Amino acid sequence: METRLFPSIGAELSLLGYGCMRFPTLPDGKIDRAESERLLNRAHNAGVNYFDTGWGYHGGESEPFLGTVLSKWDRSSYFLATKLPCWLLKDPDDPKRFFSRQLERCRVDYFDFYLAHSITEKNYEILNATGACDYLARQKAEGKIRRLGFSFHDRPELLERMLTEHDWDFVQLQLNYLDWDLQDAKRQYEIAAAHGLPVVVMEPVRGGALATLSEQARAVLNKADPKSSIASWAVRFAASLPGVMTVLSGMTAMDQVEDNLNTMTPFRPLSDSERAVLDEALALYRSAATIPCTGCRYCMDCPAGVDIPRVFSIYNQARIKDSREDFDGSWRLLPESARPDACVGCNACVSSCPQHIDIPGRLAEIGAYSREKAE
Repeated sequence: METRLFPSIGAELSLLGYGCMRFPTLPDGKIDRAESERLLNRAHNAGVNYFDTGWGYHGGESEPFLGTVLSKWDRSSYFLATKLPCWLLKDPDDPKRFFSRQLERCRVDYFDFYLAHSITEKNYEILNATGACDYLARQKAEGKIRRLGFSFHDRPELLERMLTEHDWDFVQLQLNYLDWDLQDAKRQYEIAAAHGLPVVVMEPVRGGALATLSEQARAVLNKADPKSSIASWAVRFAASLPGVMTVLSGMTAMDQVEDNLNTMTPFRPLSDSERAVLDEALALYRSAATIPCTGCRYCMDCPAGVDIPRVFSIYNQARIKDSREDFDGSWRLLPESARPDACVGCNACVSSCPQHIDIPGRLAEIGAYSREKAE
């Protein structure tokens, strides 16, 4: 497994990190613990040593499940990262309450990496108002946090401000070849680099969207490299950036684990000619006009009952395949109560979306699209 040494944080990390937000699940929605542990063990045995979870992942199941698995391993063989749910903080006692509970849930005495989670303008205000930054700094001084950072979902200007107002060891950014321009990820990366901060990459395959692409885009990549998966191009794009210390992948199945291990063992940075091929494929993919949803489900549960991620997924797959038949077939399986027409425009979802999607507006578009055939 390819590793990278960052003297500034005193750690040699596997270039592939395991994101623990998308474990395989059982029919009831709970984590398939046996299969998930098998995936984690395979990755760990192959040299993956960075494991990233969060308070709310899998409805709160991810931290305690991961803690159970990690407790069976040598503590020196892995780095554990988790996150403070900033949006849930209400008063100055909350940072301590969440942090203490997370240590218990993860069965550890300290966190190797700890992050303020999903920083937006609103969440940064909450972080400061509750004194969370000062509290986390104290935990770092006491050794309960070894490296302190944050995951970011806002404008470059806010990122610059955060890096000047507080001391951080690293930053977690959404970096992939689609968002490089679409969400100004390039500028965010440049700001982190200018401050000398190592970067953890999240969403390198954009929730799986860059593992499928459109038929035309896939054809371009397959012609250039028939032996490599479509997803590997996205992973290599992120891992090729200087200053990236690990690339997170939320691996749900063993074939995904094996593919990522193959991509990183050994790792081949993208060449200039491969970047040109990727640009060509991206142009074809963007012409499909999909909605930039990663399926993170931060917008859920919708007060009106709309299954927002599923609606977007059905629409995106139909656009990628350019198939109205596919859309109609999947749409029939979606309960009417979960469709866009149930949206009441309360906008509760909008502020929760890390991708800043106009969710009510896009739902209205899809609702209209669903009725086109009948009309």
